[in-house]
Amino acid sequence: MTEEAATSEELRNRLVDQIVADRPLAPRVEHALRTVRREDNLPGIDLPTAYTDQAVSIKENPSGPLPLSCASVPSMVAMMLDQLDVKAGDNILEIGAGTGYNAALLDELTGPEGHVTTVDIDEDVALHARTTLNRSGHDRVRVFERDGLIGVPEHGPYTRLIGTVGLWDFPNAWWDQLADDARVVLPLRWRGQTRSIALTRHGNTLTADSVELCGFVPVIGQDGEKTAALNTEDTVRIHYDQDQDIDPAAFDESTFSIPCTTTLSEQRIGGEESFDGVWLRATASDNRVCRVEVTPKALESGVRRPSIPMRSPALVSGGSIAYLITEREEADPQRPFRLGAAAYGPDRDSLAQDLVAHINTWGAYRAAIPEINISALADPAPDTGFTITKSESRLTLNYP
Repeated sequence: MTEEAATSEELRNRLVDQIVADRPLAPRVEHALRTVRREDNLPGIDLPTAYTDQAVSIKENPSGPLPLSCASVPSMVAMMLDQLDVKAGDNILEIGAGTGYNAALLDELTGPEGHVTTVDIDEDVALHARTTLNRSGHDRVRVFERDGLIGVPEHGPYTRLIGTVGLWDFPNAWWDQLADDARVVLPLRWRGQTRSIALTRHGNTLTADSVELCGFVPVIGQDGEKTAALNTEDTVRIHYDQDQDIDPAAFDESTFSIPCTTTLSEQRIGGEESFDGVWLRATASDNRVCRVEVTPKALESGVRRPSIPMRSPALVSGGSIAYLITEREEADPQRPFRLGAAAYGPDRDSLAQDLVAHINTWGAYRAAIPEINISALADPAPDTGFTITKSESRLTLNYP
């Protein structure tokens, strides 16, 4: 049977089969994915595309490279719903209505005794979600055109809250809308990375028990992330947070014209092996962690290629930078790539050594994830762990 001839149910089940083969899901989440028709929320999209494990844009952004709204990758949707652990009868708040597909899944999961409220700041997106939810029979879902950072207090307290946009901070307004022991799943951003974090409220603290790599369109209204060029040609850029002591003006035009220092770690990886944990672990102890972007023009001029040219983990101090690189070595065919650091600037040698130390620490405990807590900025700072102070909250990380 061709893709064009396959029915919605056949394509949907095939997609879910692929998802659960890679990541087993709770039975209720799997059932919801097999039940809710994604194409109802993607009018004009053909069935094979609707049931491909990829994001689908529904509103482009004329002022930036990322869309204003899209249907998230189905496997990521499944992962986050699994993290959220919805129970029948839950009262759920979703930040970012998108196509309405995720709200339809939440409606299926919480059942007739529960409630789903979804909010989006964009008028067109909110209208799209309302229209498709009505079309698919999920008209019980409440849709609000509103700034999600304010929430929807009139329908709280919520036992579950999920964000479907990248959030840099946890807004103060949400605390009063969460029930005791509420479960929260957020694509949280810090130091240029995004992690889907599942947390449970314990008094005035949210404590995480699940951390997964993810990627989402950033929420409108939070501007804690900064981007700056490190040379006049704007071919090397850094992406960092407003709380960091980073001064891009400390770099001069000669920084990237001088050969770099290259220092290799003891750690090797295979071609499909993830090393994102290097970044995560470094953010739990080092305020210099950010991301570097090296454009094709910079690479052509001789700047050393980072492990990921678009945005690789880096350390920045004064007018010096060290960033993650990979070098192919044939000595170990199972893990042919060796991780290391390339560094520029007056302190390049010591900065490269510091980054290699992070790599080696990660390598000794590759599967480890940190304990993560979120607390309000008005509350006392935690006694233990490494704290990152944002505009409205504190993020505390601690590796056991």
